[in-house]
Amino acid sequence: MPTPILMPALSPTMEEGKLAKWLVKEGQKVRSGDVIAEIETDKATMEVEAVDEGVIGRILVAAGTEGVKVNSQIAILIEDGEAPAPPSVTATPAKPSSQPAAQKAPVMPAPLASVATSANLHAARLFASPLARRLARDAGLDLASMTGSGPHGRIVRSDVEKAGRASTAGATKAAVKPQPGTAVATAPLPKPMSDDKVLALYEQGSFEVVPHDNMRKTIARRLVEAKTTVPHFYLSLDCRLDSLLAARERINARSPKEGPSAYKLSVNDFIIKALALGLRDVPAANATWTEGGMLRHKRIDVGVAVSVEGGLFTPLIRRADLKTLSEISNEMKDLAARARARKLSPHEYQGGTTAISNLGMFGIRSFDAVINPPHATILAVGAGEERAIVTAGKVEVATVMSCTLSCDHRVVDGALGATLLNAFKGYIEDPVRMLV
Repeated sequence: MPTPILMPALSPTMEEGKLAKWLVKEGQKVRSGDVIAEIETDKATMEVEAVDEGVIGRILVAAGTEGVKVNSQIAILIEDGEAPAPPSVTATPAKPSSQPAAQKAPVMPAPLASVATSANLHAARLFASPLARRLARDAGLDLASMTGSGPHGRIVRSDVEKAGRASTAGATKAAVKPQPGTAVATAPLPKPMSDDKVLALYEQGSFEVVPHDNMRKTIARRLVEAKTTVPHFYLSLDCRLDSLLAARERINARSPKEGPSAYKLSVNDFIIKALALGLRDVPAANATWTEGGMLRHKRIDVGVAVSVEGGLFTPLIRRADLKTLSEISNEMKDLAARARARKLSPHEYQGGTTAISNLGMFGIRSFDAVINPPHATILAVGAGEERAIVTAGKVEVATVMSCTLSCDHRVVDGALGATLLNAFKGYIEDPVRMLV
């Protein structure tokens, strides 16, 4: 019998996406695990696997179509020898691509994401995609308690993530119940200048319109959300790097140059570790604001901004406080390389409890970073440079790095933020403490 292939949800917030490319044709045989299509999410291009064996009976959504709703039919899988599905079996029409063909961004390879195409549920077997099973196992969730939203009730990734969010929300509501009458009235936000008004300011022919890709749209939306909903304030201080630079040089001189245990530490690796240890020492700052209550995180997952063409990713070093500097260094190099190649999976850059934005390599002395919700803090790191400083009444030259901590005032008050920043400074200026 024909089995629908549905548009998968490749992230918890995904509602629609662009079907960038079909890698199969109607009438082509596929096996479980074959890559059949590429779908653009807000940050990457993800590959879609077939879960069942069969023949592509009909493609319902053309390549290049934008705005394809999650769980809408994009193709039909039939059994070998079965007649193709009639043309009347179609998915809800999706919005055509508004991006001119000449300006479409090249499709980059990315990690695999599964789409459920299983038929005929059996009472003795629990149907779930391989990715859903792995995510449920890692999160300690019971697949048997979930209702599948895939074809014929198959449990897919979005079902596991929904169950995880429900579990967290349930625990939060049980611990902290919002008090009645505490809602704060907010005035409607001002609307930005319309496109027509902007275009009217410039002479026709003096510019060209470059359509926004999904990444730029998402960055713009999240920045507006952050600056309009999160009350930012900023704390700055300087850190001496002389001891850290000397320790880094000694460690790298003794590190293996080849093989699986090889590593080469950067200053940024020390910064990641120092911020993670600072949050371990000041756990009240390792938190997230929700209307129902404060989320006090039990893990410290540090995001690190990585610039890519057209935007940035913030891949996560999870449990950074428990990892050695060499582990952080090698993991960060791998994440950064895959971020620039657009090969990160959403779970590698979504979530986390804080973030770091380091512009020191560009010679920037200091700056204020925008918090990445739902984080409550982000550390902006400037360049390490030689400066004249006064120590015990004497002027001396030291290598100094300026750091600015952006804080969500709903979560982190001034004194708490200052305590965290000083804890971070303590580790940077006495790096031996990071080795024990």
